[in-house]
Amino acid sequence: MLNKNNAVRRPTAFVALCLFFAQYVPAQTPPALPLPSAQQITAKVEEYMNAAVSIENFSGAILIARDGKPIVSKGYAMANIEHAVPNTPQTVFRLGSITKQFTAMAIVMLQEQGKLNVNDPICKHLAECPAAWQPITVKNLLTHTAGLSNYTGFPDFAKTASLPVTNADMFVLLKDKPLDFPVGEKYAYSNSGYFLLGTIIERVSGKTYADFLQEKIFTPLGMKQSGYDSPTRIIKNRASGYARQGGEFVNAAYMDMSIPYAAGALYSTTEDMLAWDQGLYTEKLVSRKSLAEIFTPFKSNYGYGWNIDKKFDRNQISHGGGIYGFATDLIRFPDDKITVVVLSNVQSAPAGKIAGDLSAIVFGADYQIPKQRAEITVERKVLEKHIGDYELSAPKIVLSFTLEDGKFFGNLGSQSKFQLSAESDRVFFSKDVNLQVTFNRDAQGQTTGLTFSQGGAVIPARKIK
Repeated sequence: MLNKNNAVRRPTAFVALCLFFAQYVPAQTPPALPLPSAQQITAKVEEYMNAAVSIENFSGAILIARDGKPIVSKGYAMANIEHAVPNTPQTVFRLGSITKQFTAMAIVMLQEQGKLNVNDPICKHLAECPAAWQPITVKNLLTHTAGLSNYTGFPDFAKTASLPVTNADMFVLLKDKPLDFPVGEKYAYSNSGYFLLGTIIERVSGKTYADFLQEKIFTPLGMKQSGYDSPTRIIKNRASGYARQGGEFVNAAYMDMSIPYAAGALYSTTEDMLAWDQGLYTEKLVSRKSLAEIFTPFKSNYGYGWNIDKKFDRNQISHGGGIYGFATDLIRFPDDKITVVVLSNVQSAPAGKIAGDLSAIVFGADYQIPKQRAEITVERKVLEKHIGDYELSAPKIVLSFTLEDGKFFGNLGSQSKFQLSAESDRVFFSKDVNLQVTFNRDAQGQTTGLTFSQGGAVIPARKIK
């Protein structure tokens, strides 16, 4: 249940959903009460994270910093379960869609170099553009307003995610798909746009996407444990990625890193993410004018690779990520110089929720410590009313429910099905993927829709079948 101080977060998972500043506006007057001390924050975080580990099976690392100095920096559970290697602040995690903010920075750097302009039609940089793409600009890709279909939502995505894909292959896959809406008409999160941005970066810079980021961002900021992920490279302190099935940990499915590419293929540590955060207060990468452009919200409060909104009456800049085996979240409160990083090596871990609650602790706001949920038995005739297909409002993904051998299952898009437990005849939750579904009924008692909650995201869906 959201408390009134918490803004609704958008979905953050690269796969489990799909992933999340503005020219800074003056901060509103902070609360009159003094903020918690570092010691108070540390004690409350320890209490909260102990519950997150024992109740929600959290595994990963967190960092909370003020003025660039860590207040809390700690790892929890195992980076590798088979070898009993613990997570630490130096553990390397895949970032998922947090990658997008680095892709956006690369585009703005190239703009400052005069090699492109965000108002350029993408067809200036991409050969053989289909006619429907002619109005699309680089800015449309940055702000998810191009209308491109999201390739991670394609029906066969799960079947093809383990196979390598070239930029040319993806171009062919996307170019014949009709646009979901007229260019610039609205915001709709799409990994496809950021994949194409990676291609543009390579063509304009003459370097690979991985090399450009390494040379122009990671090395200048001293991010020594960050880069483009590869299953063949030896990466020191790399965490293994896990999922949960039937309440047990299992190795996450394999994904070839050419699939997420510039939309989600980077890795980092909590310590390196703090270095990135601190770099954004300087002109080491781009000018303050360009930083203001990056952090200016467009449609749906999305800037260039960042969500921009308010929380606790403060300016908040954030983005989450999710990819096979990992869930992540980064929140910045620029006026307060507060940074919160949550990196988990468990697929669909509630990274966004945890980051939001840790932020609440920092500002002395309300939050809820994770608690064990009570499970009840629901009659079959009630479950049968919930069976069917539901379309999430954003992103447009179908969530289906079935009843098999008396057990209630959900399936999101092209992903594996997950079992649901009942908290009431309307509220169901999954122990494996940390989500909740609340079904809506009309006056006649028929199920008409639902509210989907995961990682801090709250999304309505209507029943379509």
